[in-house]
Amino acid sequence: MAKVDSLDLRLLSLLQKDGGLSQRDLADRAGLSQNACWRRLKRLNAEGLISGTRAEINLVELGYDLTVLVMIRTRHHSKEWADSFYAHVEAQPEVCDFYRIGGDWDYMIRVVTRGVAHYDKFYQQLITGFDLLSVTGLFVMESKIQNRPLDLSAL
Repeated sequence: MAKVDSLDLRLLSLLQKDGGLSQRDLADRAGLSQNACWRRLKRLNAEGLISGTRAEINLVELGYDLTVLVMIRTRHHSKEWADSFYAHVEAQPEVCDFYRIGGDWDYMIRVVTRGVAHYDKFYQQLITGFDLLSVTGLFVMESKIQNRPLDLSAL
């Protein structure tokens, strides 16, 4: 686990809220000089605490209006099977998140598609070639909280 101080947490919190901040604005908001900010950012990147910067895109405006949480149970738990299934899921462009989970289900996939017909094509591709015990889709009706930055100061 990486060692971070309150200034590191402040930088990380600011970046979570707006990854597009210029280094000058980031330094100003964090109360650091630009050089000190740059050194900290370089270290946080090297330590793997920052792994990239992305823009949040309104997918609904692009026609991707259906989010489905796909829950999967399987009989197979070998590393070879899991690696093969992972590669299969990763190749599907509709997949936003893929988790191996505990409890009643083995995997959860968050999928975003252009409606039910597009989801059905994804589903058919997902189950092709894999012996899955159970697959169910939970259709998201409304997103209440999505991609919220974690409040690092409250932890």
